[in-house]
Amino acid sequence: MRPLQDVCSDCARRSWTVARLAGHLEQCRGSGDVVREVLALDDRSLISALGGREMGAILSEWAAVRPTDLLADWSRAGTSAICRHAGTYPGGLLDLADLPAVLHLHGDPGRLRGLVGPQARTVAIVGARRASVEGRETAAALARGLSAAGVTVVSGMALGVDSAAHEGALAAGARTLTVLACGPSRPYPARRAALHAELSQRALVLSELPPGMAPWRWAFPARNRIIAGLAEMTVVVEAADRSGSLITADIALQLGRDVGAVPGSPAVWRSVGSNQLLRDGAVFVRSAEDVLDAVLGVGRTRAAAGGHVPPPPDLEPELVALLHAVELADGAVAGLAETPAAARATLAGLTELELLGLVEHRGGRYVRRRA
Repeated sequence: MRPLQDVCSDCARRSWTVARLAGHLEQCRGSGDVVREVLALDDRSLISALGGREMGAILSEWAAVRPTDLLADWSRAGTSAICRHAGTYPGGLLDLADLPAVLHLHGDPGRLRGLVGPQARTVAIVGARRASVEGRETAAALARGLSAAGVTVVSGMALGVDSAAHEGALAAGARTLTVLACGPSRPYPARRAALHAELSQRALVLSELPPGMAPWRWAFPARNRIIAGLAEMTVVVEAADRSGSLITADIALQLGRDVGAVPGSPAVWRSVGSNQLLRDGAVFVRSAEDVLDAVLGVGRTRAAAGGHVPPPPDLEPELVALLHAVELADGAVAGLAETPAAARATLAGLTELELLGLVEHRGGRYVRRRA
């Protein structure tokens, strides 16, 4: 796959400027709002505001930048890039006053339009890094259901909820992309290198920072604005009182986008932030269906009206056969299996199909979910 470089000269130079000032931007890391205000400045103002004693030297470097050299460097690194003026640039980001001038992509750039283009539906799932087992399972189940219904799941590949959301989406059709606070080809955290590789191969990884860049603390609140900007709705699964997930939710609200939250015990610290969102009017999220109702309208999915929720293309053959059997039989486990051992295996398969949002349990029977 040959890297795509669809970047104008001004935007290429802007990407260089942000990367060059990465160390200087650390002085803003204590406040996401300050980071965003600074990133909304034009190049010269940004250099003047942050350059300090190096301001003159940086301005001279900036004036000498050759955008064609930058594009060649990015191509040699194996990454693609698109700028805000490209036809494939995600429209949701245009609502940001501090939008990233360039998105650097790791993976097949052709997937971008399908995942976050004009016809795509997108939901961000974010939450605690130190998530509970239940929180990770909830995030994965939400993402499986959304991905199976044709909705793209956006997150940040952090430990805990973010990674679980990506894994759930990959298990049900790979409709997901991750936004990193470092160069797109650099797995972060390093413990998620295998997940990064799978996302690069089957989905897409993107970043505001060019290839080779290490993560910076200021870049985490900065990447939150990209996650919120890409998504029609942001769902928070477990968040402490002062969580980065709440920054993402706040940006989504500023953009006029929906915010949802999964409720948690008021006695648990990792549920304080998500419960606060619910108190303030966030959508109450129990399942992927609640999210689909908010994004697509009550009772609708990406499937044709009146049709069934389509199975993902890589659904295991045994589950495909079981899904057809549910449609043909009466939906009772006893009618789908001839022996107790087969019934146990069938029940496990039905549970998996239910988590994927393909069947639902009604009155003791399993039925295909409909649009």
